[in-house]
Amino acid sequence: MGWIKNMVKSWLDINPAMPRGYTIFENKDFKTLCIINRIWLRGDSHELQELYKQLDDCQNTFWASVATAGLEIKKSHSGLPQLMINKLTDIVISDYNGIECDNPILKEYWEKVAKENSFDDLLESIITDGIAIGDGALKYSFDKSLSEYPILEWYPAEQVDFVYKRGKLIEIDFEMIYTNNSKTYRLIEKRGYGYITYELYDGDSLVPINTLEATKELKNIEFNNQIILATPFMVDKSKRYKGRGASKFEGKYDSFDSLDEIISQWVEAVRSGRATKYIPESLCPRDPKTGETLAPNPFDNKFIATGNNMSEDGKNKISFEQPKIPTENYLESYITYLGLCMQGLVSPSTLGIDIKKITDANASYERQMEKTTMATRSDIIKALNSFIPKVVNTTWLFMKVLANEVLPDEENITPKFSEFDSPSFDSQIETMSKARTSNVLSIETMVDELYGDSKSDEWKKEEVLRLKNEIGISVVDEPSVNQDGFNLTENSDVINEE
Repeated sequence: MGWIKNMVKSWLDINPAMPRGYTIFENKDFKTLCIINRIWLRGDSHELQELYKQLDDCQNTFWASVATAGLEIKKSHSGLPQLMINKLTDIVISDYNGIECDNPILKEYWEKVAKENSFDDLLESIITDGIAIGDGALKYSFDKSLSEYPILEWYPAEQVDFVYKRGKLIEIDFEMIYTNNSKTYRLIEKRGYGYITYELYDGDSLVPINTLEATKELKNIEFNNQIILATPFMVDKSKRYKGRGASKFEGKYDSFDSLDEIISQWVEAVRSGRATKYIPESLCPRDPKTGETLAPNPFDNKFIATGNNMSEDGKNKISFEQPKIPTENYLESYITYLGLCMQGLVSPSTLGIDIKKITDANASYERQMEKTTMATRSDIIKALNSFIPKVVNTTWLFMKVLANEVLPDEENITPKFSEFDSPSFDSQIETMSKARTSNVLSIETMVDELYGDSKSDEWKKEEVLRLKNEIGISVVDEPSVNQDGFNLTENSDVINEE
């Protein structure tokens, strides 16, 4: 076969492609992306305009554009990015029901730490920054003057840096900004396995730690090298920056920008489409003091002055003209870009958008759309199932380090998330009911699928027993014989015939 291949290659005269190198220049670093994500999350139209005017590669975007003098329009922001992130965070936080732990002492201790640090509120910030900004890290400190328990502090992505070695996280650096005598200093707190070190910078120059009053008492610390007093959190991994998290906003900046442009143009069309008054000069409103014609207000009193009717039987009348607003075109564009903004992230019904008014969607379509929200929710919970146990164990080991005790093994921690607040719980009930009616699903499986980890095994056994009793299946003791000939009893399901 090899000679045939060579013969065809010779006959076709195929020359192999020469290797080439391509150079791509990145237009933004990681911290710049963090700033962009933060501004979109804040949802202030003035801040968006100020930011995009400073980005070199965004001059053709809506938020960076500058209108011609005299033709300015009001730039409106939809607020959709903030709404999506807040709703996703609320869904997860409302489902969080604490932790399960086999060690009652650790569980009681963590409940006190969580209460002292308002962990539910802290978790809200962690989730919000994790999915909107990209990642971040939790720092553990101890100050006896403030609390007898560890203090948990959250730092978002723009204030942390991760150091990896052969793919393993070995250090987390926290950045804090200080201002003194009109000069800005950066304090870098490096936390690795068994150490905490501090570096103070004036610009790019390293200066003594005692340069500032606020940092002069900071000292490097060494302790057990089995623990690092910081825990990172990220939901998605960045495809652009290795070892960093990715924001849910990535890939949607242009869609957000276009949606705001459509809304702003629509608002301007409505404002410009108001009935225009044509008023003869003799009937124009005038200043009662000077008698001069008043300038029209472009917002609520727009009119055009015309000449007086000087014909023999002419009369001066005020006339109106109402332009036609292409509402259907704007609505179609709005729906298209609204879908692009939410695509793969959240469903319209989750945000309270009545899609029946803007589309021909039915109940089945709405349930399918809800799966998008549930998939995003599952991604967040998956990250929390790894993050929360690390936080609890690190807090526990931290106290052992402070007490100079031998570090115990990490405990098995399971975060609890309820299924009742799930937007698709009603659809799950409908699906399970159909499967049960068709006798393709057992009662045990149905209960386990519906309630998952939100209920204990003992509760689910009782629920199965209750359901069986309601449909006429009761559990009775049925005699049996063992190998030695003694009568024994075991539970079995017997259908009562009425």
